[in-house]
Amino acid sequence: MEIIPSVDIIYRYFPKLSEKQREQFRQLGELYPHWNAQINVVSRKDINSLYLHHVLHSLGIAKFTDFVPGTRILDVGTGGGFPGIPLAILFPTVHFHLVDSIGKKIKVVREVATTIGLDNVEADHIRAEQLDEKYDFVVSRAVTRLAEFYPWVANRFLKKDRNAVPNGILYLKGGDLRGEIQETRLSAEVYALSDYFEEEFFETKHIVYVPI
Repeated sequence: MEIIPSVDIIYRYFPKLSEKQREQFRQLGELYPHWNAQINVVSRKDINSLYLHHVLHSLGIAKFTDFVPGTRILDVGTGGGFPGIPLAILFPTVHFHLVDSIGKKIKVVREVATTIGLDNVEADHIRAEQLDEKYDFVVSRAVTRLAEFYPWVANRFLKKDRNAVPNGILYLKGGDLRGEIQETRLSAEVYALSDYFEEEFFETKHIVYVPI
């Protein structure tokens, strides 16, 4: 019988969480099934694997790099709040702007953020192309092919770097990405999430970093 990972998998990979952060991550396991029954933001067959497939997957970005206080991050096509909500819990001094073109999903994001007390999250029903603000990083989870995604956000970056990793895109994507990256003609770097997490789920999952 398959063992479905609980919030303990987050505590194991991120052992230095404060009590407040541990409680916020724990609450996700109650809130997302509740909201998902009303507004489908996670595949219904996948909701039981919330912590492995969605929360820990989102936190792969935090294994790749830290963010200094005051960093501004845009999450494009956030859906129900991934990767933005887990990252906002982990980095309470970083500002996260979560956007999606589907208003119902943004409603869930706002409710989750409010319930667990995230005051570093802003959520808007808007397309990335319509934004005027600028950010240090853009994050996303496999919204579309990178060649289509890049033009949406190409002009959304602050020029001055404040983190160890220069400003750019941090894109969570699975499968063989060679052709997809080649068609963009961007100088993208690919990092395997299996270098950070031992679960089989991550064997084909990557972070694509595109410096700007």
